[in-house]
Amino acid sequence: MTGSRRLLAINNYFYRRGGAESVFLDQIDLFAAAGWDVVPFAMEHPDNLPSPWSEYFVSEIEYGRAGGPITKARQAAKIIFSLEARRKIRALIGRVPPSVAHAHNVYHHISPSIFDVLKGEGVPVVMTAHDLKLACPAYKMLNRGRVCERCFGGRIHNVLLHRCVKDSAMVSGLVFLETLVHRTLGLYRDTLDCLVTPSRFYRDKLVEWGWDASRIAYIPNFIDADQFTPWCHEGDYFVYAGRLAPEKGLGTLLRAAALSRQRLVLAGTGPEEPALRHLAFELGADVTFTGHLDKPELKRVIGESRALVLPSEWYENAPISVLEAYALGRPVIGTRIGGIPELVVPNKTGALVAPGNVAMLAEALSGMARLSRTARNRLGAAGRDWVLREFSPEKYRERTTAVYETVLH
Repeated sequence: MTGSRRLLAINNYFYRRGGAESVFLDQIDLFAAAGWDVVPFAMEHPDNLPSPWSEYFVSEIEYGRAGGPITKARQAAKIIFSLEARRKIRALIGRVPPSVAHAHNVYHHISPSIFDVLKGEGVPVVMTAHDLKLACPAYKMLNRGRVCERCFGGRIHNVLLHRCVKDSAMVSGLVFLETLVHRTLGLYRDTLDCLVTPSRFYRDKLVEWGWDASRIAYIPNFIDADQFTPWCHEGDYFVYAGRLAPEKGLGTLLRAAALSRQRLVLAGTGPEEPALRHLAFELGADVTFTGHLDKPELKRVIGESRALVLPSEWYENAPISVLEAYALGRPVIGTRIGGIPELVVPNKTGALVAPGNVAMLAEALSGMARLSRTARNRLGAAGRDWVLREFSPEKYRERTTAVYETVLH
C-alpha cells in the first residue's frame, strides 16, 4: 500500500471496556505508530477517550434507562438500523476519505446500517468477529448455560422461542427482528469484503453456518510481551481472571479446587459472584474473591500463581488472558472447547481438560501442583516464547496489512 494510508476504525465504544475494545484500541495505536492516519468512529459515551473526530460519533444508547413507549420504540429502530449512524459516517468519510474501514463490534449501537454506505463510496470493509453474532442471533451459541446451535440453517425463530437473550421474550424478540432485518437486507453478507476471526474455531464455525471461507481470514489476537515481566516469586494458588459469568465453568472449577484441595483465587466480578461465594462456603473450598483488580495488581496475582485456569463451558473465541499468562511466564490449564485448545499445548505450555468435568480438572490442578517449580516455570517460559514469536504486535500488523492489501486490490 503506497501513499498516505488512512484507516477508519469502527467500534461501539471508544474506551477500554472489554476484550473487543482492547483489541480495537491497541490496533489503532499499532497502525498509528506505523504511520497510518487512523480515524475512529464510535458511540458517544462519558468514558470515551478524547478524539478530534468525536463530533461525528453517534449519540449514546444506554439500555435499562427509563423511557416511555415512544422512546423505547425509537431505540429499538435504532438498534436494528441506525439512520443517524449512516448520516454521520457519510459526513465523516466525506471529510476524511479512508483507504479501508475496519469494524469491530457494531451491533445494537452503531448497527450494520453503515456498511452499505461505505460500500457505496468504494471503501473496502473488514470486520473482526469477536463473537458468533453473524451465525447466532444471541451471539454466544448458548442457552441457559449450555451450548446451543438450534438456529443452524436459518432457524432464527429459536432465539425468541427459547428466550436466549437475558431470558426475556421482549429482548429476544427484538434480537430476532434485528437478525431478520439484517439477513433480509444482506447488511453483513453483501457488504463485508473480509471477515477476520481471532480463532480458527470461529472461522470453521462460521463456514459451517454458511459463510464463504474465501472471505474469512484467521488473524490471532496479539499482546506486547515486553509490557509483561515474569515474576520471581511463586505463590501456592491457581488463578482465574475474568468475568464471573455462568458460561465460564466456575462452578466446575470450585468443585475441582475443593476435590483437589488446591487454593484458588478468582479475580473479577460478575453476576455469578453471590452463587459462587455460597458454593465455596458449602464445599469448604479455599477460594479468595478479589473483585475487580487494576492492571498492575492483576499482573501480580497472575504472575505469582501456579497457573492460570480457564474452565470455560461455551465456545470461547481467543481469550487474551491466556496470552497474558504466558507473557507473565505462567502455564495455563484450559478446557477443550472453542478456540482454547489452539492456545494451550498439553505438557508444553499447560494442560487441557474436558469442559464440565470436575474429576479431570481436579486431576489437572493436582498434577500441576505436584510438578516442581522449575517444571512449571519451564511450561510458562515455553508459553512466553510462543507469544513473542506468534502473537506479537508486529505479527498482527503484518497479517492485518496483508488483508487490507487483498481487499484493496
